[in-house]
Amino acid sequence: MSQEQFRPDRQLPDRRSSGRRSSGGPSNVNSTLSIIIVVLAVLLGFFILRDIRGGGTSTQTLPAATQDTIATTETSLVEVPVASTLVLTAFKVQIANASGIAGSAGQLTTELQGRGFIVQPAMNKSEITPKQTVTVVYYLLGSEASAAAVAKELGGVAVAAMPAPIPTETGGLGEASVLILLGTDIAGIPLLPSTAAVVPVTPVVPVAPTTTTG
Repeated sequence: MSQEQFRPDRQLPDRRSSGRRSSGGPSNVNSTLSIIIVVLAVLLGFFILRDIRGGGTSTQTLPAATQDTIATTETSLVEVPVASTLVLTAFKVQIANASGIAGSAGQLTTELQGRGFIVQPAMNKSEITPKQTVTVVYYLLGSEASAAAVAKELGGVAVAAMPAPIPTETGGLGEASVLILLGTDIAGIPLLPSTAAVVPVTPVVPVAPTTTTG
């Protein structure tokens, strides 16, 4: 055989080996792309899971105006404003004798008038009202503070809203908003000294002006 006939035989293994090397190129690229896709999928899943968990733990905050309204409502249910001073001449008192002791309502009327209260002429209880052993001060709506002041002056008797019908012999109060239904517990007994504070008044002595001579 000539040398030209053996040349193709020597080059044939080279082409096969090069073919095997070249055939591995696309496989490596596909593997790399697969790894990249898996990594991206893992990262994407991580971020989605984090957002879902973060959304589940979110808290809702009430607006500041709503919180202030709630605080105000709770305070108004607990604290009731009470007037620090009470003008005794701003209301009228009616005394109805339910003790059965004659003259006791008139006596109490005089005592309260002497302490600055405006008291209407005394009267008796209604016919359907039984004899009372305990004195009660009743008030019309809006006169709670006035009734409390009268009850304190009487030594701390009970205070209650005005019943219906009104337990007086006329069935009314006239211009009064507070009713004392006098019982046997304090009827005919002089009142204790008033608990109202008395502020001493210091007399002012005028000072004669001084003159200077030059």
